[in-house]
Amino acid sequence: MVQLAPASAVPCAMVALTVFGAPTWACLFCFTSYSERLLVCQTFVGMEGPKLKKCEEAFTAAFQRLQDTEINYDERSHLHDSFTQMTHSLQEVATAQGSFEVAFLDAADQMRKVITQLKEVPACIPPCGLQELSRRFRCHGCYSTVCDLPLDCPVQDVTVNRGDQAMFSCTVNFQLPKEEITYSWKFAGGGVRTQDLSFFREMRRAHGYLARIRPVQPTHHGTFSCVISHDQRPLARLYFFLNVTGPPPRGETELQVLFREVLRWAPRETIEHWRPNLGELLAKPGALTLSNQCLLAAAAAFASAGVTLLAWMFFRWYFSGN
Repeated sequence: MVQLAPASAVPCAMVALTVFGAPTWACLFCFTSYSERLLVCQTFVGMEGPKLKKCEEAFTAAFQRLQDTEINYDERSHLHDSFTQMTHSLQEVATAQGSFEVAFLDAADQMRKVITQLKEVPACIPPCGLQELSRRFRCHGCYSTVCDLPLDCPVQDVTVNRGDQAMFSCTVNFQLPKEEITYSWKFAGGGVRTQDLSFFREMRRAHGYLARIRPVQPTHHGTFSCVISHDQRPLARLYFFLNVTGPPPRGETELQVLFREVLRWAPRETIEHWRPNLGELLAKPGALTLSNQCLLAAAAAFASAGVTLLAWMFFRWYFSGN
């Protein structure tokens, strides 16, 4: 997925492309305007004449090595400020009658050092997902891009005995935005193992990242899908193929089977939001999120403080009696 640079920077970059040609399309043209660069050269060599064109070409050539640079998308404003400061410094050198050839090379070296000190782009984590925190900005074209990974994650196979419970954890191995994250669940019944969205129907009762089915019945044989969204924009789609095995529970009569078949005629939600208790948290590491760990640590701290306070009160009462 591609996102262009801010609108104010695009016209300036287009002018640079027209004047200097595509090979010189670099960070210099993404973060400075044509008027800013022209003003620098006019300060060095005057308002017009052959030296002005030579100055512009030297300016471009000095930054040629930055044309294929990639930076963290969140560092754009920092780099823009650095380029703005660079143009002011060049104007000061020009006012002092310095050489533009030397000044441009020094400025390019300084900007290369600034770029190496920027926050690195997080690596793409396969196999799936729209990983916004790994978005990078490319100076060769002045546009941004994210990891070239599919939105659909591979189907995970889950096998559960009939009558037991099935638990699903809608989590990914890359970092999600901290706010406005929502989860929606869907189900494709009939034992179908698919990622085709046309087979799925929405499960309205499940709305968190943890969900479970209990007790599992043969009608639950199929594919469950969880969509992770940020501000209504899908970030990843996870799939769980539930395979139900085992004979009916012992003691189940034909009348009970018939009664259950009648109940199945009424459409019902089969998946529910799951809030794990302490035992389930400890038994299922995937449910032990950072927030749950903080809650457990806080509870342990309060319990320890309570025991200490009771012990102190007991000893104080005991020794005061003596």
